[in-house]
Amino acid sequence: MDPAFDDRAAAGRALAPLLQAYAGRPDVVVLALTSGGVPVACEVARTLAAPLDVLVVRKLGVPQHPHLAIGAIAGADAVYLDRELLATLVLPQVAIDEAIAREQVELVRRHAMFCGNRPPLALAGRIAIVVDDGIVTGASMQVALRALRAANPEWIVVAVPVGPDDAADRVGTAADELVCVLGLPDFRNLPQCYRDFSPVTDEQVRSLLKPPL
Repeated sequence: MDPAFDDRAAAGRALAPLLQAYAGRPDVVVLALTSGGVPVACEVARTLAAPLDVLVVRKLGVPQHPHLAIGAIAGADAVYLDRELLATLVLPQVAIDEAIAREQVELVRRHAMFCGNRPPLALAGRIAIVVDDGIVTGASMQVALRALRAANPEWIVVAVPVGPDDAADRVGTAADELVCVLGLPDFRNLPQCYRDFSPVTDEQVRSLLKPPL
């Protein structure tokens, strides 16, 4: 299969027209999943004339189970805990609180690294368009959205250039709406869909997120 997109920016330009219903609305925020989603989201935000922010998601783990995620955090008030998993573990509340506090510090550090001293955009009551460069299994996206939901946006749209033809099932009810340019029945991985799928560096992320002068 020939790659569908030259690069992530081209994918963003293909995705943006499918989101025209949200163009020019003051209640719309575009959130880029780091780091691959940033070049895509930059094109979407520009076309929609919407503010752009980065959605930094950190998995919550505990020292006793370093490879086990008990949830995720996507902001100071956006915390998702896997209650079913926690019910099977013997974890004191202090361990959970420490994991949240530790990752809140790291989340703030990474947001500052990408956005400088700009505070994160307010999300409560707004339409959050979450953009990535594609969906593979959907597991990471689901965790990110469950954490994001805790920030009380009015509506969550997942917008991606490409994914499997059952992408909606893989995202499930974590989002209110899914917009996808290409749903492929023979989807294997994201690199097959891009001629240039080079890693997005932290410096590129900072440059793309820099507000225009």
